[in-house]
Amino acid sequence: ANRLVNGMTDLLTRTLGERIELHCELSSDLWPALTDGHQLESALLNLAINARDAMPNGGRLSIHTSNVHLDEIYAAGQEDVQPGDYVEISVADTGSGMSAGTLSRAVEPFFTTKALGEGTGLGLSVIYGFVKQSRGHMRLFSELGQGTTVKLYLPRASQHAVDVSVSTHEAPRGQGETILIVEDEATVRMILSDALKELGYTIIEAADARPAIPLLQSARRIDLLVSDVVLPHINGRKLVDMARGWRPDLRVLFVTGYAEHAADRQEFLDAGMDMLLKPFSLDTLAAKVRAMLDVRVGR
Repeated sequence: ANRLVNGMTDLLTRTLGERIELHCELSSDLWPALTDGHQLESALLNLAINARDAMPNGGRLSIHTSNVHLDEIYAAGQEDVQPGDYVEISVADTGSGMSAGTLSRAVEPFFTTKALGEGTGLGLSVIYGFVKQSRGHMRLFSELGQGTTVKLYLPRASQHAVDVSVSTHEAPRGQGETILIVEDEATVRMILSDALKELGYTIIEAADARPAIPLLQSARRIDLLVSDVVLPHINGRKLVDMARGWRPDLRVLFVTGYAEHAADRQEFLDAGMDMLLKPFSLDTLAAKVRAMLDVRVGR
């Protein structure tokens, strides 16, 4: 987990911006954790995004790691917690915090206090589900005006566990295809762009539909359009309708954070279109992009 956090510091610093200080205090003798490295990376990144949204005027994000033992007395007072050794990863911010009422609902699916189109962080319910899938434990501490701390407890791996720094799964790679990403949230756009560039795709970015339109009208190669549904000025679905007028065979992958879009996907999507519901892992994104492009070229 320490290597994973250290490897993320540049990305986290860029995500947080200049007004938020990142501080990491990592245990020198940390045990290995038994979990999925990609999902843990996604969870930490999105906790940082949530923290950033809670600190619009700046602040401090602290990540601490330590070894802990949860004994039988503690486990008996918690739901579905097994006593034993755990790796604790604590993510604390100095932001606006949550009221007691908000804190009590924080891990409910799709619960948010943000207005439509605001905020891009992974829902705490999904992070909670990931931790439970790892047979771990999560605790939240928050007060209004006093910031929020999220503690992830991941089971200690045995000495025979495979080191997560050695990837046993290779995400499907690009073959030089060009992808246009239309996303108004700069952090999400950066994450999507960086991930797909690393996989070998050529990326064009647009902050909304207005700069995307001349690109779609041009003769420039675009193999896939990845677009948010909720965009300012012109929404993603209308942009795609326009784009299909110039590029009838354009493949389209919508990304959305709103469950109602996914519920109505049969009416929302036409041939050659698909949808990912935020949050999703970068592995899921890579697999979906590759599958859509492979169908396009008739493989």
